[in-house]
Amino acid sequence: MATHHINDEGEDTSIGIPRTYAWIVFALTFGLLISDYMSRQVLNAVFPLLKNEWALSDTQLGLLSGIVAVMVGLLTFPLSLMADRFGRIRSLTLMAILWSLATLGCALAESYEQMFIARFLVGVGEAAYGSVGIAVVVSVFPREMRATLSGAFISGGMFGSVLGMALGGFMAQHLGWRWAFAGMALFGLLLATLYPVIVRESRIAPRRVADAASQAALQIKRPLRTLYASRSVIAAYIGSGLQLFVGGTVIVWMPSYLNRYYDMGTDKAGAMAAIIVLCSGAGMILCGMLSDRLGLHRPDRKISLAITYCLGSCLLLSLAFALPFGTAQLVLICLGMVIAAGTSGPAGAMVANLTHPSVHGTAFATLTLANNMLGLATGPLITGKVSDLIGLDNAFQLVPLISIAAASVFLYMKRHYHNDMARLKGGGVEENAIEAAAETQV
Repeated sequence: MATHHINDEGEDTSIGIPRTYAWIVFALTFGLLISDYMSRQVLNAVFPLLKNEWALSDTQLGLLSGIVAVMVGLLTFPLSLMADRFGRIRSLTLMAILWSLATLGCALAESYEQMFIARFLVGVGEAAYGSVGIAVVVSVFPREMRATLSGAFISGGMFGSVLGMALGGFMAQHLGWRWAFAGMALFGLLLATLYPVIVRESRIAPRRVADAASQAALQIKRPLRTLYASRSVIAAYIGSGLQLFVGGTVIVWMPSYLNRYYDMGTDKAGAMAAIIVLCSGAGMILCGMLSDRLGLHRPDRKISLAITYCLGSCLLLSLAFALPFGTAQLVLICLGMVIAAGTSGPAGAMVANLTHPSVHGTAFATLTLANNMLGLATGPLITGKVSDLIGLDNAFQLVPLISIAAASVFLYMKRHYHNDMARLKGGGVEENAIEAAAETQV
């Protein structure tokens, strides 16, 4: 059997970028991702208040949450493609301004219909931030850190969810739910003003700027085909989306679960849910670091770990929701959530490896599309409908089973990864040779 070395990790785009500046870029981009998810998840902390004030069903509440993920799923690809072509930093700034203003609109909503429109606009603003933001992050660090950086960056969504639910629950309990939305909006506007002042397009991509002429033809012909040209990259999209069905659903419905079955107020339910989400965010980072370490000379091991994360979270969460309400159940939920989203780092690394650097924003947009359409949008909505029929506690017992399907998809990916990497590199060499021959004839 052939030995596969570190060159199976793809092209290194960080050459010429000082490491200190790279970490500054990461910190600011990570901060805006936190703002993104604070604005998105603060809604979950005020579910009980909105349900009582406007007499809403669980299906309506799930739709208020799901519409953001739906818009992210529908718009992430075209908006990310535009950002790849016309400037990632400018695009990220405009996105942050839009979702922050829309969150302010949530604070001013006087009816369910107005809240729905505001949440729709939050989804439009947030649509491409995750994909374009992670493309910026992976471009400024060495390729050997891709799983770590992917997991760490995506964990910003978890930490933002923690802050959104904890602070949102506290503010809603003491100041009213409108102030919860307003606080998230002001934080986002502050960071959106600071971001373009420090992070500059010309500084994050010196190699790309220097090679612009030689890359022009490739940006039109070969790179976009790498988004869907291999079975492995398609499996990465699907497996990641299916697994996030589980983690995303638990995050959205956990405050309501604690409110109904543990008789917690919005502040205590938000704080407890925040601890559970924090476990998931920490797990993203740890699982990403473990994937990079064990996969240093064997990238396919990252896929094996993704399979392990899926099956492990299925076992722990299934046991947790089968237990009676109490401390033991909450501990098992925390442990299950540590590894439930651990596939984010390996999946992000595989997508970066299997696609061309010039379209990484669009590649991560495709990953985001799968994450939202298969997981983050579908999970809360389906669980809300099932909850209306059999109760939220019974619905939660079914959710972890989706991880078995995710593990199966990653297993399929593992069988084809090395062949697809070899085909990707060989295809690039062959295409370059054809183009060179054509230029010679001309």
